[in-house]
Amino acid sequence: MAGMADMASHRAHRATGAALAAVVALAAAALTGCSGEGGGAAPADPASRAASAASSLGEAVPSAASSLPSQAAEALASATAEAERKLDEIRDGVDVMNDVQLGKPVTDSDGRTSVPVTVRNTTGSRESFAVQVDFADPHGNRLDTAVVTVGDVPAGKSAEADARSTHDLAGEIRATVHRAVRY
Repeated sequence: MAGMADMASHRAHRATGAALAAVVALAAAALTGCSGEGGGAAPADPASRAASAASSLGEAVPSAASSLPSQAAEALASATAEAERKLDEIRDGVDVMNDVQLGKPVTDSDGRTSVPVTVRNTTGSRESFAVQVDFADPHGNRLDTAVVTVGDVPAGKSAEADARSTHDLAGEIRATVHRAVRY
């Protein structure tokens, strides 16, 4: 759960930054607003309007941030279900966790994490592989999972593909092989 809290904290910081930018924009608009022309009631002073806008946004940010952990849990559950579905579709597959190696995870500028997956075909014929990779925080809390397929690997050879997270991950990410099937 700590991993989801870290991710929620990261997203909450982003939301807070966006809210502060909105407060500044509203305050600037309020401070440069027009005076009460046209015989209507005089508008509230600009400082009051800015304070009111800031108060409204201040109440919205914690509410949005509190939903982030549940969104992260839903994303993980969805990715896990999809990974299990893909692997369960494979008929006559053989467990080959020992024939798979992972490289170092890298988080791209778009927030997605990818890791090189190398499979080794130890059979005498051309084979394909499906590898489920789990992405976790340093404490071992699973944050995401993905399945990568490496097709038509020649007998006695190795091949590589990249497993990519299904959603944005932040902080130090570790990758492990959850399941690997040769078919």
